[in-house]
Amino acid sequence: MTGLAHLPLSVLYVVADGFYLVMAYGLRYRQRVVLENLRNSFPEKTEAQIQQLAKKFYRHFAELLIEILKLGGISAAELKQRVFMPNPEVLEKLLAKGGPVLALGSHAGNWEWIITAGAVWLGPRADGVYKPLTNPFFEDFVYRLRTQTGARLVPMRDTLRHLVRHRNQGRVLSMLSDQSPSRADQQYWTTFLHQDTAFYTGADKLAAQFKCPVVYVSIRRQRRGYYEMHLTELYDGETPLPKDGHQITEAFARQLELDIQAAPADYLWSHRRWKHKREKL
Repeated sequence: MTGLAHLPLSVLYVVADGFYLVMAYGLRYRQRVVLENLRNSFPEKTEAQIQQLAKKFYRHFAELLIEILKLGGISAAELKQRVFMPNPEVLEKLLAKGGPVLALGSHAGNWEWIITAGAVWLGPRADGVYKPLTNPFFEDFVYRLRTQTGARLVPMRDTLRHLVRHRNQGRVLSMLSDQSPSRADQQYWTTFLHQDTAFYTGADKLAAQFKCPVVYVSIRRQRRGYYEMHLTELYDGETPLPKDGHQITEAFARQLELDIQAAPADYLWSHRRWKHKREKL
């Protein structure tokens, strides 16, 4: 895999075309989950449109796998060309306050390029929360891919400790905030893509505790292998937050919903996002 990573992306996309055919027509990778998620999220679309959208998702997913693999051989200069940040001043203004900034991302576009490209744009101020893998080989492989541009990874269980340690430093801590929380986790329920959807509440709690500004990170595909990482301020770190409120999580959900509706094929539809249902009172 290391050797493949040093091939040009133009060559690797030929491999991606093969991956697409295998996943969409051979293995039919999680096809039931993909179709169910698409039907529930876009009830206004016909079945023919849903089937076409599923094929576009599989093509995007195949290219995403290749782009993740390419992290093992891409230079910082090339990555900066391929992931453009049009408004870095949004972060710079918040970082100038001298404390940590939470950056909320999602499984839209190419989420693996967010932290690596962020480290290219921000230098040593970029940290990312991640959940360590149980398989030692894949844990080491993925860790090296994610950190090869200088980003620092923070295990999810150490998030609070990390913020305490760096509470007086201008650093960005990114986290993917659209995972499906378990029943044991604190949940916030809202209507998202026409469905009752649970979100983690960590961003609201951390922002309130550490007075952290919060930004939404959108990584939008412009064309094959090129993305725009656009930043939207969700919270300034100064306005009082209501006790036990969820305004940050709600704002995140609305921004993500707009991104998905704008480019529906670029979301991770193979993930069982809606596996939990809201308990009736």
